[in-house]
Amino acid sequence: MVAVMAPWTTEDIPALTGRVAVVTGANSGLGYETALALAGAGALVVLACRDQTRGTDALDRLRGSAPDAQIELGRLDLADLVSVREFAGDFSSRHGTLDMLVNNAGVMAIPRRETADGFEMQFGTNHLGHFALTGLLWDRLSATPGARVVTVTSMAARVGRIRFDDLQGSRRYGKWSAYGQAKLANQLFAVELDRRVRDRDIDLVSVAAHPGYAATNLQMVAPQMSGSALMEELNRLANSAFAQSAAAGALPSLYAATAPGVGGGQFFGPDRLFGARGNPKAVPFLRAARDPATARRLWEVSEELTGVSFGTLDRAP
Repeated sequence: MVAVMAPWTTEDIPALTGRVAVVTGANSGLGYETALALAGAGALVVLACRDQTRGTDALDRLRGSAPDAQIELGRLDLADLVSVREFAGDFSSRHGTLDMLVNNAGVMAIPRRETADGFEMQFGTNHLGHFALTGLLWDRLSATPGARVVTVTSMAARVGRIRFDDLQGSRRYGKWSAYGQAKLANQLFAVELDRRVRDRDIDLVSVAAHPGYAATNLQMVAPQMSGSALMEELNRLANSAFAQSAAAGALPSLYAATAPGVGGGQFFGPDRLFGARGNPKAVPFLRAARDPATARRLWEVSEELTGVSFGTLDRAP
């Protein structure tokens, strides 16, 4: 594994002129900070956002911070496979390559809701939406030498278990267990994508990253959906007291996406307080994420549920 020399900052990002990046959930939090740093280093960055009003605001703020940056706004609702297909089709019609795909967007510990396609919202958005997006952009990714797919997971994956008998939580639902399952699925996807790429000698890097405990809007969504002003305020206070900034939380993703020497199948997160904060470093995947049988089965189930395949990756090498 590559050792990360601390401290690593956005100043260490190499020049990205001529590179193309897609960042999901780029209108706020980790996604916004990731897009800002990539654009500041010279990449053309596509902000993949569900809410176009917030996306436009992010676009304006980014241009104010980096006037020379190349930035585009695209509509992407990961909870709607029609939207995922439309985004991928629009991107592919305008760009022949894709150097960096940062699968960042997500929802956390929300009351049970379903996506437009009938999937449990956390599993459908955090995993299936990104699985489909990566597959629909596969032609562009696989055509770009050295392309990187960075899948953002969470420390909450530690409590996750892939419940193949009830993936959608239709029989029994717990908001944190569902979130843990979705974030474990992110790790399994990153590992399985790396395995399939290696088996076929494709010049692409699949890695994962987690932000530790970072202060973002993610912690506010569940209380807002539940109508709990008290929990919203408690989460806000906890963010102020204990969390690192969104900019700091984005560093592991940025390291994974840009640092020289990063290899497929690696995982990056903060180096202090049991991974809650600090400088990015290489960290081990969870044991559950390294189970090849589970990873393969999840991939096959994800193909069936989304109707999206990865072409040559879905056939024996």
